[in-house]
Amino acid sequence: MEPILLLHGALGNKQQFDKLVPELRDQFDLYCMDFEGHGSAGPVSSPFRIEYFVENVLGFLDEHELPQVNIFGYSMGGYVGLTLAKEYPERINKIATLGTVLQWNQNIARRECCYLDPDKMEEKVPQFVDELEERHPYGWKSVVNQTREMLRHLGHAPNIREESWQNVQSTIRLHVGDKDTTADVESTVQVYKKLQNGQLCVLPDTPHPFEKVKMDSLVASLIEFFKEY
Repeated sequence: MEPILLLHGALGNKQQFDKLVPELRDQFDLYCMDFEGHGSAGPVSSPFRIEYFVENVLGFLDEHELPQVNIFGYSMGGYVGLTLAKEYPERINKIATLGTVLQWNQNIARRECCYLDPDKMEEKVPQFVDELEERHPYGWKSVVNQTREMLRHLGHAPNIREESWQNVQSTIRLHVGDKDTTADVESTVQVYKKLQNGQLCVLPDTPHPFEKVKMDSLVASLIEFFKEY
């Protein structure tokens, strides 16, 4: 069976895919991992950076003796996968993303960072904070603070610049929800048009949070995409 590595989003961990894995496990050889500093991976002294998460993936592939792999990445996980395709194309076959912010700049970084204040989160979204505490037993506040700092850095120094998309050669399917206000349809289409081997799938009635994605639509697209030769 084709191997697929699932990469979680910012503030997430590999358990983010608990509802997706049962839908795909009979079709593919599935792998999941936590990026450093997230979930069971434990704390790190270094800052969060996309390039460090790329190194995490390469180490995971070597550990599991996977010379090449397909990737499905949600949100930040999709950006990590696309960065891998740009920098290590020999290790990546196909990539599917969902809800991934593809074009980073300082304005977008500021927009996203304004939601990443632990004190305000405790006040305004206590139920989500409870989920974060469960996801990150080594300290959810550290994950939030380091993610905010990473996004600021990404706004100044994106790993994939506007002129680089046309050089990414992997076959890529960009999924975006029609109600996603984080990774909006218009921005996703702009990148899709630059890709050599790009595909676009707009999921109906779908906002950004993975928990609100209609699994039937996503699963059908992933099976069709990764089974296609």
